[in-house]
Amino acid sequence: MKQNKTMIKKSILFIALFAVGLFSYGQNSDKAKALLDEVYNKVQSYDNIYIDFQSTLENTEANLKQETNGNVTLDGEKYLLNYFGATQLYDGNKVYTVVPENEEVTIEDVNEDNDNVSPSKMLTFYKTGHNYQWDILQNVGGRKIQYVKLIPIDSNTEIKSVLLGVDTQTKHIYKLIQTGSNGTKTTITVNSFKTNQPISSTLFTFDEKKYEDKGYYIIRN
Repeated sequence: MKQNKTMIKKSILFIALFAVGLFSYGQNSDKAKALLDEVYNKVQSYDNIYIDFQSTLENTEANLKQETNGNVTLDGEKYLLNYFGATQLYDGNKVYTVVPENEEVTIEDVNEDNDNVSPSKMLTFYKTGHNYQWDILQNVGGRKIQYVKLIPIDSNTEIKSVLLGVDTQTKHIYKLIQTGSNGTKTTITVNSFKTNQPISSTLFTFDEKKYEDKGYYIIRN
């Protein structure tokens, strides 16, 4: 359905932040900046990253709670995301969103004015678009999770705040909690974080003919 595709297109920036937005830097907290620097350096050392995650979308006032699992593979700027029953692929030039439920593929160019930007654009955006605060430390099954709070400088943004939970031992992101200005809270929790996996040379190659043969409707934006 159309709502499914819209959620995918709006969610990719959030997923990109979750996977590599940990490259962000803070200005108002030396401790927060130092921790994020460690995470950045750790992630930069990997050839690729595979993350299996659980996502929860909640809005108490709207009596909304939606849970789903997903996964994302990242290699540099390229990514392959499976989320809400759809797939989104970025091959370094274009973004391909495949929604089997609609038998539909959307192909979009990536440019400075496009919301569906690459993780590197997300990195740049969060590097300059937020203030940072040192937040709580939690013990989760014997793991120490330190939270850093990201607060948008732009008061008109739809995002009120983002909490990044960092495993202090591995320096990997364990949890991300995004609170919207409308009260909607999106939580992403890592189930599995794998690095330097053997991946196919064609993983980030889109096979348009495959979907044409299936009768999918191809939309070019």
